[in-house]
Order: sequence, then structure tokens, then C-alpha cells
Amino acid sequence: MSQIYSFAGENDCYRRGSIYSNPKEANLFPSLVDCYYPPCKRSRVFAAPSSLFSAFEEKKPVSIDVLPDECLFEIFRRLPGPQERTACAFVSKQWLTLVTSIRQSELDVVVVAEDDCEGCLSRSLDGKKATDVRLAAIAVGTAGRGGLGKLSVRGSDKVSDLGLRAIGRSCSSLASLSLCSLSNVTDVGLLEIAEGCPRLEKLDLSRCPAITDKGLAAIAKSCCDLSELTLEGCSSIGDEGLAAIAKSCSKLKSVSIKNCPLVRDQGVAALLSNTTCSLMKLKLQMVNVTDVSLAVVGHYGLSVTELVLAGLSHVTEKGFWVMGNGVGLQKLNSLTITACQGVTDTGLESVGKGCPNMKKALISKSPLLSDNGLVSFAKGALSLESVQLEECHRVTQFGFFGSLLNCGAKLKAFSMVNCLGIRDLTTGLPSSAANCSGLRSLSVRNCPGFGDANLAALGKLCPQLEDIEMCGLKGVTESGFLHLLDNSLVKVNFSGCSGLTDRVVSAISARNGLTLEVLNMDGCSKISDASLVSIAANCQILSDLDLSKCSVSDSGVQALASSEKLKLQILSMAGCFMVTDKSLPAIVKLGSTLLGLNLQQCRSISTSTVDFLVERLYKCDILS
Repeated sequence: MSQIYSFAGENDCYRRGSIYSNPKEANLFPSLVDCYYPPCKRSRVFAAPSSLFSAFEEKKPVSIDVLPDECLFEIFRRLPGPQERTACAFVSKQWLTLVTSIRQSELDVVVVAEDDCEGCLSRSLDGKKATDVRLAAIAVGTAGRGGLGKLSVRGSDKVSDLGLRAIGRSCSSLASLSLCSLSNVTDVGLLEIAEGCPRLEKLDLSRCPAITDKGLAAIAKSCCDLSELTLEGCSSIGDEGLAAIAKSCSKLKSVSIKNCPLVRDQGVAALLSNTTCSLMKLKLQMVNVTDVSLAVVGHYGLSVTELVLAGLSHVTEKGFWVMGNGVGLQKLNSLTITACQGVTDTGLESVGKGCPNMKKALISKSPLLSDNGLVSFAKGALSLESVQLEECHRVTQFGFFGSLLNCGAKLKAFSMVNCLGIRDLTTGLPSSAANCSGLRSLSVRNCPGFGDANLAALGKLCPQLEDIEMCGLKGVTESGFLHLLDNSLVKVNFSGCSGLTDRVVSAISARNGLTLEVLNMDGCSKISDASLVSIAANCQILSDLDLSKCSVSDSGVQALASSEKLKLQILSMAGCFMVTDKSLPAIVKLGSTLLGLNLQQCRSISTSTVDFLVERLYKCDILS
């Protein structure tokens, strides 16, 4: 007891053991009394256990997660290579975010990839699969496997600037980027791409409303190798962005602008005037430009080889006339004009004269274009090889035949689609009319006034036809088709021609059995088994045969299968209700060479037969 009161002070220390010399003295104090013993200055402090059994509890292992992000960032950037960083990124989303936030310039060890494999990978995300996390995984996953070269992201509201930041900071080899329908991507994300992907060559921005001229200017400043630019439905991009691109991207070869309301004459003028020697392809569709832009194109488009003008509602006849007289489109090879109200006879004639090297022309939805304009255009563009007219309702049969006679010997293909002004000839062609000896392909689709007299004139005018497409011509009869038999036909499409008969098909197969490769008779209800017998007997190299909705039966299919010469690859019998399960052996025999078989809406063929064919003809794609 005396030892308690004789405790000296702060320099004394209790050295364990009992303080009582006599053990019985310990009973003099209750067990609840706590005694205080100041420790020695050099003694170690031990925390008191929180419970009676705490000494027996297992200690938790120390985790790396206790490290702050700053420390993890420093660790990751010092890893020896991309494979190690990829392995760390797959641990958790937190680590993935940290790894993808490291810029290439911040890496302590930079591994230089070989030139032959750098940027060789391509990735595409669409819809629900497109998220920021997936983009981050792509960024780190491709870094150690050759590098990401092409990326396409479409239709997602879960992709934001964070996903583009991951791509920009990890994929310096990115050369092609396509962003479509991404409402949450802004200039911030595009700025990350510009800073981290200086090798970008192709950029496609479609329906990204939050991207403005600022983002496009950032691309122009950092990506000097940009060669292709596509803008569609970008409501916040205008003339300033185009001017920045034109000023900095001297290698620009292709520009496509569609439905961008802020793009006007000033942007187009800046684009053309700064890329005179490089720009080869230009597409202006549904933009608010006027005649001034077409005048600029006609003057500065010295290198343009492909030009598309569509939906230019503010362009008048004067614009096309000035463009043609600007003599700057000497290298123009292909011209497409769609839904432009300014296309008149005078304007199109000027364009034809101003583009002497034009080889391909497509004129669509031009209600003011008539026969005179079409013929004058054909006379001026003497290098034309292909002409296509769509929905030009003021063009009649006289404009059609007049353009054929005046296009020159280089014309190889002519197509008319939905031209309601075409009628059948009532008078023959002049006896002095020259033959279109160079014409190889002729397509007339859905021109209800086209009749037998026109086919008779074509048979004399075009003796070298190889590809014929006559679709939906209700006014053509058997006698009209027979006028085409003198040609060495290779591809024939008579779909929707109700006047086609077995006599015509038999004559074609007998006359062109050694050259015919494709025959389409979809919807020709007068075609029966007799045609298939003739095809089996005469056609030796026919590879594609369409009998959809024809009046053929099991006998005709068996006739095809009995031919030893016929080696069909594509066979369509959709809607042939008279073909039944009895044709199974014949179809199996034909299947030795078939790659595609269409049995849709064949109501007389059972499901079990189709299942057997799917199992037996494993090399053939079967539609049922």
C-alpha cells in the first residue's frame, strides 16, 4: 500500500508485474478502481483494446485503395509500357479513369511503336454499346496492340466529353474519327481530340448540335494533315469553322456539308479560295448558299473532280450559268445536281460547256429542265460516259433520243428513272441518225409511257447493248422486247414487266446463251416452266436467276437441275406458290453451286423442307 503513495514522479516507470509485495493487498481495493501510472518518456504507447476480444480479432490487410488519386496517377505514368497500364486499367473504373487521364506527354517511359503497325486497329460503337466507359476501355486496350487508327461512335446519349478525353489522351495514332448523333459531346471533347490526335486525317461530325466553330477551329489548329471533312446536321457550325479549316489544313481533299444552317457564302468562299490546289471533292447539300457560292466554285474549283449540289433552294439559274462560264471546272469528272430549282435549260447548257472533261452526270428532281436543255447539255459535254435522269418530268422521248444522238461515241451508260413525261414514239428516227455504238448499259425504270416503239428505235440505235434494265414498264409487250435480241446481252432485268412472255425469254436464252450472266424476271406473271426449260438448255454461264412471283412449278425447277451446264450461284423463287416439297431433290442438286437461295413466301414448301435445306446446303445463305 505504501508503494502507491511513494510513487516518485515523471522519471519513474512501472516495469510490469504487481505493485503489491503481498498478493493479499490487492484485495483491499475494488476491481473497478483504475490506477494511473505515467509512462517513461522513452516508452512506447500502446492503444487500449476496444473490447475484451479485440486482441484475438484478425487484422485487415492494408489496401492500395487508401492511396489518393494523385499517388496512383504518379504510379501509372511511370509504368514501363502500355501493356502494364492496360492491366491496371482493367482493375476498376477508378483506375480506368486515372489511366486514361494520362497524356502521352506525361508518360515517364514512352514506347515508340513500329510504323508498319501503328494505327492499324479499327473500332465501332453504336447505340447502347456506346458509353464513356467503353471508349476508355478501347483507348487503353488498343494502345498496346498497334494503336487505334479508326473510330466510329453513333447514336448514344451516354457518350460525353469524358469518353473523347480518354481517346484523345491515349490514341495519338488516330487517323479517322466519326461522331454521329451524340448530343452530349461538346467543344471540350473535340479539343481533347485535337490536342492528342495530331495525325487525324478524316473527321465526320453528323448531328452533333453542341459542337461549334470553336471545336472545329481547334481541329484546324492541331490537325494539319486533315484531308477529309464531313459535316451533317451540325446546327452550331458555320463560316468561322470552315474558314479556320481552310486556312490551316492545306492537304484538304474532300469536304461534304449537309444541312448546316449557319454555313453560308462566306464559309464556302473561304474554303474554295484557300484550297484551290488540293480540294478534289465538294458536296453542298441543303445549305443556305446563293449564286455567289456557285460562282466561287466555278472560279476557284481548279482541282475539283467530283461536285454534288443538292437542295440549294436559294441558287437560281444565274448561279449555274456563272459556274459554267467560270472556266475553273476543267478537271470536273462527276457532277450530281439534285432538287435545285435553278437548274434550267440555260444553266445546264452553260455547265455542260464549262466542264469539257465531265464523264458522269446525274440530274435529279429538276422540274424546269426540258428537252432543249438536256440535248444542249449533251452537245456541250462531249466526254460524257454516263448520264442518269431522275424525276425530270418535262423531259420527253425527244429529249431522251436527242441526248443519245448527241452525247458522242464515249457514252457508255444511260439511265432514266421516274420520268413521267416520256411517251412512246409516234414517228421513226431520222434515217441519217448515227448509231450509239458505244452504249453498253441502258436502264429505264418506272416510266409508264415507255412503249414498244421506243424499244424498236433503241434496237436499231444501240446495237452493242450488254446490260438492259427495263423495270415496271407496263406498256411494253412481247413484240417490243423482241427488238432487243440482236444485242449480245450479259445482264437483263425485266422485273415488273407484265408483258414479258415465255417466247421472249426463250429467244433471249437461245440468242445469248453463251453470254448471259444475270436474268431477273421478278413479278413477270406470264413466265412459266417453258422459260426454265429453255434456260436450262441454252444458258451456260448464267449465275444469277430471279423467278420471284413467276408462274413456275416443280417441273421447271427439275428442268433447271437436269442441266449439266448450268452453275447457278443465286436463285430466287420468292412467292412461287406452285413450287412444292417435290422440288427438294432438284434444289439439293442445284445447291452444289448455290451461294444464295430465296424461298420467302413459298407457301407450298414446308418448314421441314426448309430446315433440311438449311442443314444440307451449309454453304448457301437461305431466306425463308
